[in-house]
Amino acid sequence: MTYRVAIIGTGPDPETQDRGGYAMAYRHAAGYQRLDSCSLVACADIVPENAQAFADHHDLTAVYEDHEAMLEAVEPDIVSVCVPPAVHADLVVDSAETPSVDAVHCEKPMATTWGDCRRMVSTCDAEGVQLTIDHQRRLSEPVQRAKGLLKGGEIGGLKRLEWSEVNLFDAGSHLFDLCDYFVGGARAEWVLAGIDCSHENRWFGALNETRAIARWRYADGTIGFASTAEDGETVVDAYLRIVGEDGVIEIQSEDGTPLRIRTDGEWTEIDTDENVYGPTPGLLHRGLDEVASLIPGAPSPTPPPNHYERAIEHLVSSLQRETEPLFSGRRVLRGTELIFASWESARRRGRVHLPLDVEGNPLEEMYEAGQLGGLREHAETTPTQ
Repeated sequence: MTYRVAIIGTGPDPETQDRGGYAMAYRHAAGYQRLDSCSLVACADIVPENAQAFADHHDLTAVYEDHEAMLEAVEPDIVSVCVPPAVHADLVVDSAETPSVDAVHCEKPMATTWGDCRRMVSTCDAEGVQLTIDHQRRLSEPVQRAKGLLKGGEIGGLKRLEWSEVNLFDAGSHLFDLCDYFVGGARAEWVLAGIDCSHENRWFGALNETRAIARWRYADGTIGFASTAEDGETVVDAYLRIVGEDGVIEIQSEDGTPLRIRTDGEWTEIDTDENVYGPTPGLLHRGLDEVASLIPGAPSPTPPPNHYERAIEHLVSSLQRETEPLFSGRRVLRGTELIFASWESARRRGRVHLPLDVEGNPLEEMYEAGQLGGLREHAETTPTQ
């Protein structure tokens, strides 16, 4: 069958890539359009000119400002939700409750409250709708190769996972998710974290801390450790380090090496045509491209699919086969819980045991209450009018 695909949230000019919100919808659309099994049929955005620009770019005639009107009129099989995280939950729920919809693919992070994250998953489960969150880095070659090395016993039993990023929520959600992948979905038992928020640090409308340290433990005994800093000065000198009883694997090392392993005191680099952020032209592809450039009229070789396109292909094939996707809502929920638990641990100034017993967003609630040190000090020293 051919799946009818609709996109909610087209965004502005896709060339404008900043924290104000750029057009992830264009990346999703490219993933669907390369598949014979999918037909992009409609789009919706509350900014009419954005929706029309997207429609013109993709030759669409079904263009809407109201997503509910689009869902009712178009009756899509698959919906991509590409809006800021604060409104993910309502749009995912609306899509899942539309009778024609079989699958919803939502941008990350899941949502800005823990209650909304759970609501997205529970609603899709109740409606029999496949929910995926765009944690496409599970599909990257370095991650897949590292998973194979770990599973094959190359570094012995897993002991610890360490990572660094600029924040826990927006960028760090990828890492919490990858940790869940490497522990095979083992249940997290507790989280202990501290945060700093020296100024209002918003990405795509959602508040992030400016620096954090977090530690947690899984039921299988594996320890997780995260260090974040907006300026990049963290205490973990790799994107993700996998520590085993007999060795270490690093994904995106400090020197930029996409994947390496150490089992005998020396690092061994593992060749890959990708880093964790996306495909890089491999030797073969570069050679073919160079040859094509020397032959008049010769087409350039088709580039490999990027991670976003690969994620779309995976969710569609999972829907066809009725198998659970690698980044299903249920799976992503486990890693996402650690974000909110880290903020809650900072609020309680102590260890938080899971499952998490809050509904909201502890970071936003601390900010609104003036409980974040840097922001409170700023407010106290800023003269009033």
